[in-house]
Amino acid sequence: MNPVEYPLPGAWVREFTVTVPLDWWSAPGGESIELFVREFSDPERRHEDLPLLTYLQGGPGGANPRPAPVGGWLAEALRRYRVVMVDQRGTGRSTPLDGTAIAAFPDARAAADHLLRFRADSLVRDLEHVRTHCYDGRRWATLGQSFGGWITLTYLSHAPEALTACYVCGGIPGTPPDPEEVYRRTFDRVAGKTADFYRRYPQDVAAVAAIADRLAAGGVTLPDGSPLSVRRFQTLGGDLGFGAGHQRLHWLVGEAIRPDGRLADAFLETALVRTSNAGNPLFWTLQESIYGDGANGPFRWAAQRERERRPQFAEDRRPLLFTSEMTFPWMFEEIRALRPFAPAMAELAEQRVWSPLYDPARLAANDVPLAAAVYADDVFVDAGLQRDTLTRVGNTHTWVTNEYEHDGITDGRVFRRLREMVRDQGGERR
Repeated sequence: MNPVEYPLPGAWVREFTVTVPLDWWSAPGGESIELFVREFSDPERRHEDLPLLTYLQGGPGGANPRPAPVGGWLAEALRRYRVVMVDQRGTGRSTPLDGTAIAAFPDARAAADHLLRFRADSLVRDLEHVRTHCYDGRRWATLGQSFGGWITLTYLSHAPEALTACYVCGGIPGTPPDPEEVYRRTFDRVAGKTADFYRRYPQDVAAVAAIADRLAAGGVTLPDGSPLSVRRFQTLGGDLGFGAGHQRLHWLVGEAIRPDGRLADAFLETALVRTSNAGNPLFWTLQESIYGDGANGPFRWAAQRERERRPQFAEDRRPLLFTSEMTFPWMFEEIRALRPFAPAMAELAEQRVWSPLYDPARLAANDVPLAAAVYADDVFVDAGLQRDTLTRVGNTHTWVTNEYEHDGITDGRVFRRLREMVRDQGGERR
């Protein structure tokens, strides 16, 4: 492994890489990829035999956080744990998967089959390899943010014996998974978030309309040469699901148009950064695939079909409604970093059978303590679907709160509350 170690303010860091099969099932002895592992511990306790906690990053397709400074949930966790962060396959410093790599496949089906190796079941196998080979098979706790909850339920379905406790923030999937039901609820919530945004900043109704009218006239390009359309502009509504998102969007649209009527360069640069996905192309690529479980396909662009049922989201409607965490087929035409994925996405849209993620019987009989923070106003992961799923998972402890948005995990109090819930019911499994 040849680990590298160094200090950070508030933490001691240890880093190494491990090799795992690309395909854990069909060809475990075939092509391999690398996983990057970063471990954090309290500097003064780094030589102690501390309990292990592995962080399950949101996404899908998200690399682990690079904390600067060490704070929030991580600072809280370092009071007790050695924290292990494995960059999910295809992300961060693990073997990357980007447009250049996907374009090298001989055809769309081969590329789609490759993408299927990056779902939650593969991530759990990766984590199990790290746990058994790098940490002597010791059990660990998990902390999952958003998509990390999908990984959590997959972990509890496939290898619960590895776990001492599971903590989830805003990330319990609906089960059985149904993207059509997810988007029926999501569009309603993002419409409500948009209305709330306009109530807070009524002057932005006209500002957003002016931007949209300029984009509808055509000819606006971003710094990378790709077009900025109204529908791409609408995706900036994803920010409305985070604590300070309303303010960020307000400042952005309020300064978008220069006195001479042109769109400001700073606005175009920010729009590019927030919508290009150059650093995380798997986010939109895998967005609907995370709902695949057994024979529940095909999904055929569930979010797009739901949008077409809702004329209030049309690009020419005013006040303009924003969209949120929804994948649309046009993204793979307009967004430069996503274009190479278009043929594979067409194949995945027709995928009928997926590898199984969840075992309902095993989840019902679960004895691993599971504490979940459910955010009542979460625009991305519906609170009702989360609570419904949790009624079918054993040994669960649920905290429903409207104090936080989807990024509540950034407040160390959230993880502390979840730990206290498990502690007060007997603690983590030994």
